[in-house]
Amino acid sequence: MAVRFRGANGIELAADVEGPWHGALVVLLHGGGQTRHAWGGATHALARQGLLAVSLDLRGHGESDWAPDGDYGIDAHAADLRAVVAELGRPALLVGASLGGLTSLIAAGEAPRLEPPAIVLVDVTPRIDPGGRERIMEFMRSHPEGFASVEEAADAVSAFLPHRPRPSDVSGLAKNLRRDADGRYRWHWDPAFMQAGRLGKDTMNPERFEAAARTITAPTLLVRGGKSEIVSAEGVAAFQKVMPHAEYVDVPEARHMVAGDQNDVFTFAVVEFLLRTLR
Repeated sequence: MAVRFRGANGIELAADVEGPWHGALVVLLHGGGQTRHAWGGATHALARQGLLAVSLDLRGHGESDWAPDGDYGIDAHAADLRAVVAELGRPALLVGASLGGLTSLIAAGEAPRLEPPAIVLVDVTPRIDPGGRERIMEFMRSHPEGFASVEEAADAVSAFLPHRPRPSDVSGLAKNLRRDADGRYRWHWDPAFMQAGRLGKDTMNPERFEAAARTITAPTLLVRGGKSEIVSAEGVAAFQKVMPHAEYVDVPEARHMVAGDQNDVFTFAVVEFLLRTLR
């Protein structure tokens, strides 16, 4: 079911809700440049286990509002998350990929703290590889002129992700695109999201994220793509020093977009962890 929530400063955020309303609440936050459709079968699997899965489009992404002031800093995203959880009226298990994971750390580790029953971080740690981050951002900045068709966009994705077989049916990619007045397809995010230098500075501030992580006592799971461009073995080791109670799962053959690369393995790890923490 598609719904809309009110984030910080009146911004409306699009979401899909699956599962029984009485089930334990799970809020899923995608990575930068993605949409709420990035989770593959994970939301369906959570709902089948009796959990209430709420997958959000971050501000400026998908069908959520664009920020009138162009604020896509980490504090704005964390404020949106706190507002959505307050509107839902109960504690939320948090599952965040990349930018969504950093947002979860700040919302849970800095005042006013959310106090989630558990957190899952998907291919993100406070210390991320700057070279890998830049390669991803370079792809996100490419093709500002857009694409003539969904197929052309799929070709661009395949060139960037050669390890992932190009699907014969690319219609699903349309959820990550918008068609502008000139008839061309562009990625479904506010162009100001990539133009704002603040986000880049925020995400390259490991000391802040480590300080937030140190205050979190909730059960935590780090899921890393075995071939991640962003999270190195050194980044994992540094994170485990900061948050020694956190569990760690490596998903072989997956890169940064773990849910898209190895959805079955990813989903099993996340669902098993969340269900275990709720027992």
